[in-house]
Amino acid sequence: MSFLERLRNAGITPNDSEELRLQKALLVLASGLVSVAAIGWLLIYWALGPKLSTTLPFVLQVLVAANLLIYAASGNFAVFRFSQLAIFLFFPFIAQWALGNFVTASGVILWGLLAPVGALLCAGPRESVPWFAAYVFLTLLTGTFDFLLADYLVAAPSPVPLKASMAFFTLNFATISTIVWLLMRFAIVERQKARGELEDAHRQLHIEQERSERLLLNILPHPVAQRLKDDDCTIADGFAEVTVMFADIVNFTELASDMTPQQVFGMLNRVFSQFDEMAERHGLEKIKTIGDAYMVAGGLNTDLRDPCEAVAQLALDMRDWLAGAGARGANPLRVRIGIGTGPVVAGVVGKKKFIYDLWGDTVNLASRITGEGAPGSIQCDAATYDRLRNRFAFDPPHIVPIKGKGTVVVHRLSARRDLVSAQPDAPQQVVSPA
Repeated sequence: MSFLERLRNAGITPNDSEELRLQKALLVLASGLVSVAAIGWLLIYWALGPKLSTTLPFVLQVLVAANLLIYAASGNFAVFRFSQLAIFLFFPFIAQWALGNFVTASGVILWGLLAPVGALLCAGPRESVPWFAAYVFLTLLTGTFDFLLADYLVAAPSPVPLKASMAFFTLNFATISTIVWLLMRFAIVERQKARGELEDAHRQLHIEQERSERLLLNILPHPVAQRLKDDDCTIADGFAEVTVMFADIVNFTELASDMTPQQVFGMLNRVFSQFDEMAERHGLEKIKTIGDAYMVAGGLNTDLRDPCEAVAQLALDMRDWLAGAGARGANPLRVRIGIGTGPVVAGVVGKKKFIYDLWGDTVNLASRITGEGAPGSIQCDAATYDRLRNRFAFDPPHIVPIKGKGTVVVHRLSARRDLVSAQPDAPQQVVSPA
């Protein structure tokens, strides 16, 4: 940063903290106010003619300005702060000693109060203590000497007319009070402005945090996300009973071959977004999508009274939504659904682009009976059937061969028992791709 830039910007650099920026601005402002006051005193002294010397206000102005220029050239704020506060502290006492006593000097030592006030604003409460102690000591020392020499000082001719002395008392009190008030006001206004900016930053941070939370909860269940935030450890949990469901779009490859990429995405996004809303409404956990397959599970949290029933109802809702959405075009969508219930292992895989997933025979069985189902069917394993048979209607069981498991008895879910009589032969419809 060049000399002129430092002089123009009070030596503030981009790397400075907000507090340091305020301290630099305050001390430069104080220096400017003192320099302006010194010019005013210089003009007043000069107007009074030979009765008063203009040396003292001129020297003060030169010292303050020279120190400010040295700071602009060096950029060393610590040295500038110490030297400027020293000028503010000692020069008023030197001026009073030169003029005589409290009366003849018109209480000029009051200007020394700028040193502890400046230290308080530009250095901190602890750093201001020595400056205030020095100001009090010099004041008491000056007062002691004035008291001891009172008789001599009264007898000696006064270098300052009484009327001028009274006028300068008024000016000194008014000016120093104004400078202190301006510095305090500037500090408070700037801190309020900084606090407002900080609060705005906190609001923005809170918004971003909420957005990140939503994104994380779209990937992981809430308890798992909380555990990852609290402790960066491997997450793998065993569950004795979880109901797993897969939904697979029939003949997706053939359908997609006649569609543009945008159409394929639009179709999957429309269908899976609706499935997401349904799963959330039933309190179930979406696990993932794999191409055109949709995986959801119930029983990973304790909020659901009957996860198996919730998954079965979700499967029926998916089927009913596809039927109610209306079939359009020559290639309507059809879906196979498979449901399995049993033990699983759930956990987070990897460190980057991680995913919450399920493993175990229950997951494999649900996936494989999905592929063995007819278009539009909801196939359940024996464990799922045992838990639902009193509340849901099933078609007669059939046996299907499953790789790695041999032959497996599968039950096809058709409806809730309380709705069977109301809609005994409701025809199934399908929905066409968007």
